[in-house]
Amino acid sequence: MSGAAFDPQTLGWYDDQAQAYATRPRNVAYRELGDFLDLLPPGGAVLELGCGGGQDAEEMIRRGYDVTPTDGSPGLAAQAQARLGRPVRVMRFDELEAVAAYDGVWANACLLHVEIAELPAILARVWRALKPGGVFMASYKAGVGGDRDSHGRYFNFPTAEALAGAYAASADWVTLLSGSRMGGSYDQVPQEWLMACVRRPL
Repeated sequence: MSGAAFDPQTLGWYDDQAQAYATRPRNVAYRELGDFLDLLPPGGAVLELGCGGGQDAEEMIRRGYDVTPTDGSPGLAAQAQARLGRPVRVMRFDELEAVAAYDGVWANACLLHVEIAELPAILARVWRALKPGGVFMASYKAGVGGDRDSHGRYFNFPTAEALAGAYAASADWVTLLSGSRMGGSYDQVPQEWLMACVRRPL
């Protein structure tokens, strides 16, 4: 993968495995999602990038938020649409064109598929999509540079410094929360996750 905001092989894998991926057992406490939602106005407009099977969107809707779920994989979008009972837009990250439309953007374990050199351009699109004062939260698998996992999916695997540099190159974000935690992954490999919660200034 070189010079691209998306990887056809990775999108193809998600299409092929959409049902298994979307219906896998998940033990989720929604702690980080709750932290994100607490920073938004009640009932605020939220764009979800990479919604997968729709579980996070379902929880946000349950809590009363106006959620726009999207995914770059048609297969996963169909799975999420069946779960949510509402349209789910098929949209790659580089197709985001909204301007000042959302109070928050939620990108859980999805922008980690964007090559690090291309990430600032995607983050700039997120900035543009947020209303002034809007909040953006995303998570990434930590590492030392781009590689593929055992399923052939591409990950950017950034260091904390590389990720901070990508955000700084994209826009003048205000950092609200950042850090790392240990967690799991679909391929059953223990993983350090980098978390970034930032705000577009008023």
